[in-house]
Amino acid sequence: MVSHLPEKQKTYQLKLPSQSDNLALIRDMVSKIATQVGFDNDESSKIELAVDEACTNVIRHAYPQSPGQVIDVLIKVDANKLMITVSDKGKGFNPDTVKVSDLAESIRAGRRGGLGLRLIKTLMDKVDFQIQPGTKNQVKMVKYFS
Repeated sequence: MVSHLPEKQKTYQLKLPSQSDNLALIRDMVSKIATQVGFDNDESSKIELAVDEACTNVIRHAYPQSPGQVIDVLIKVDANKLMITVSDKGKGFNPDTVKVSDLAESIRAGRRGGLGLRLIKTLMDKVDFQIQPGTKNQVKMVKYFS
């Protein structure tokens, strides 16, 4: 049961350079907000991991040759949900054409990577991509309060 729901929508935003050493700060913010609004530790960890995967994808794929470009993490909380939007202005992709790796096959083959989208979609209740390469790419992730 979520006990700290806001009466009105609350918004939090963090804009940071797209560098791996900033991932800990993003994870910390997301985890603290998720816990503050009432998600238990397990759900907060799932939300944190999904956002970490989305931000890691921005660093690795949207800005592969341009570290230091901006990652924008926007968190909105209302009475029904926690919504996190990760935005960038880098190289885009078509999420419908990305082959989502099979977890068991990846483990058997000893492959690293390729599981980020699967994790994000598994850990969050709703995931939506809006891709406009060089202009604005967004992944919106929603976790509903039960």
